[in-house]
Amino acid sequence: MINVIFVCHGNICRSPMGEFIFKAMVKKEGLSGSFHIESAATSREELGNPVYPPAARKLRSIGLDCRGHHARQFTLSDYKHFDYILVMESYNIRNLNRIIGSDKEGKVHRLLDYSKRPRDIADP
Repeated sequence: MINVIFVCHGNICRSPMGEFIFKAMVKKEGLSGSFHIESAATSREELGNPVYPPAARKLRSIGLDCRGHHARQFTLSDYKHFDYILVMESYNIRNLNRIIGSDKEGKVHRLLDYSKRPRDIADP
């Protein structure tokens, strides 16, 4: 099982979008049984809130249902559990390090570091 978590500041727009889009990609390839995918926040300010309405509308427009998602904060136990911790921007790395101490296992990467144009994904 490959454990992947998407992380942004509040876990109401960018990271849940990453979570639901990646889940759909994995399902399309018939690999759902090989992955565990979640998302989380570095902050506590949106805890318990659903996906930001414009982000939820965008997901629905491409056929993805994010109902039932509620923002949660990343924890030290998440660091131990997840193989890939994909953040939306460099700022998230700094905040994650406040939670985990440091990325001793090299698990934390910006999501777009895996693209042809590595960069931050701005908060909408």
